[in-house]
Amino acid sequence: MTSAIYAKAAFRARSIRWGFIWALWCAVLWGAWYVPGAAIWQEQPFVAMDMNDTRQFLTAAAVITTFNAFAVLIFLFVWLIVLEKFGDFVRTATRVRKISKWYFAAAIFGGPMAIFGSFLAMGYIGAVFAAISGLLYPIVGAAIARAWYNEKITMRAAFGILVIVGGGVAIYAPGILGELSSASANKVSWLGYLGGAMAALGWGIEGALAGRALDVTDPDCGITVRFAAEVFYWSCLVLPALALFGDVDVIHLILGALNLKAITWLLLAGITFGFCYVSWYKSFPLIGVGRGQAIAALYGAFAVVFLAVFTLQFPAWNFLVGLVLVVAGAFLMYTEKSDVLEVVRAL
Repeated sequence: MTSAIYAKAAFRARSIRWGFIWALWCAVLWGAWYVPGAAIWQEQPFVAMDMNDTRQFLTAAAVITTFNAFAVLIFLFVWLIVLEKFGDFVRTATRVRKISKWYFAAAIFGGPMAIFGSFLAMGYIGAVFAAISGLLYPIVGAAIARAWYNEKITMRAAFGILVIVGGGVAIYAPGILGELSSASANKVSWLGYLGGAMAALGWGIEGALAGRALDVTDPDCGITVRFAAEVFYWSCLVLPALALFGDVDVIHLILGALNLKAITWLLLAGITFGFCYVSWYKSFPLIGVGRGQAIAALYGAFAVVFLAVFTLQFPAWNFLVGLVLVVAGAFLMYTEKSDVLEVVRAL
């Protein structure tokens, strides 16, 4: 009996450790995604579009988000084939009534709401604002998971989430003030602020919805179902509606985006965001939605690092303050007793 208890404790500790490792990988890749996600706006045909024309801008954001979803799905299919899980993906997708319906719903909030909103924020306000607005999503996800299926959020975990969010604010404070002041002269910049709110709400709700299905499905298959659903929404519903009823030539815009530079940035966005999502979904069954989202919110620090490397604009002293806060918040959550994390959802 003693050996069984020891084995159970060792398995629990290993599962929790891997949950935090997956969430940390998500943060690294998520931070990297903001580089190609912001750079695509500087390529043809998007750079030549009139940002003051709301219809043109919304159509451009929709096309970019569609390409992003396609790129992610390509890498996820490669991932499944390498893992020999394509059959499991088909079985998961066809269990609509009890399983995949949650991923279809998560795709609505994560794609047309969160990712589209994040591209809006990047295009109208800037990458810094887009990143900091998304930092609020762990609070949304943890609150919904707690209210919906009684996921345990201790006072220590809640405090850790707040410390991480505070660290993100400290990291981005100077940059966001500059971006907000430059955007204030733009009459349609409210779309960027709306996009930031959409990102925070969308990713928080998506995490709670996905957590509902991840206890009984493989995360690799689940995330592929989720992005397959998003590709369907964009390519079969949203873009055709824009082409039929909008004033912008969607087909011409899509064809214009098929150039080497734009495709390169879109593929980089696809591979970083695809495996970011794989890591994100893998962390939820191991440490819970609230903790998984909170550790992944460390992407704020990594986003600053990656943006600094590629733009050669290095962070100031506030980055060090924010980095200390986000690491402290993650440390608070990681050092919580394993018996608290063993069962993250009430029966």
